[in-house]
Amino acid sequence: MTGGIRFLKTLVLGVFLVMPFSAAADDPDFLTVAVGAFDLVQDHDQAAEFRAEYRSDKKIWIVKPFIGVMGTTDSTFYGYGGFLTDIFFGRRWVLTPSLAAGYYDKGNGLDLGHELEFRSSIELSYRFDNRTRLGLSFYHLSNASIGSINPGTEVLSIVYSIPLGPGN
Repeated sequence: MTGGIRFLKTLVLGVFLVMPFSAAADDPDFLTVAVGAFDLVQDHDQAAEFRAEYRSDKKIWIVKPFIGVMGTTDSTFYGYGGFLTDIFFGRRWVLTPSLAAGYYDKGNGLDLGHELEFRSSIELSYRFDNRTRLGLSFYHLSNASIGSINPGTEVLSIVYSIPLGPGN
């Protein structure tokens, strides 16, 4: 595992453990859509990535559940679920680390070594007055060495989050 990926995972875990409760707990559910570059860093099999997520406003301690689907122009599919948290820097900037696990089908794309894949992600977004968010996300996807191979991959995406209601 590269030092950068190890650092990203350590950062995400550290944020989860030491983070204060959200400063904007009144945010609603979100529909988040994204488009990005799949296999950005290692460039084994680059493709365009498209993603949609439902992000719940229901908190469990400091995290909120979410589910999503991702597909690529190489017919890769990933359906997943996990937990995220929002860390607010003032009213406008939101840092959202998340962890997820799900089913991966390589299609005509990159073989990640197993159908069970884990995702660790970090996202930085700007929050508008109407609560929509626009930002960048970066995530690592791998099977955590449960498969015979574990090349892993990284994805960089532009994300847009649409509020689904007025909030709590």
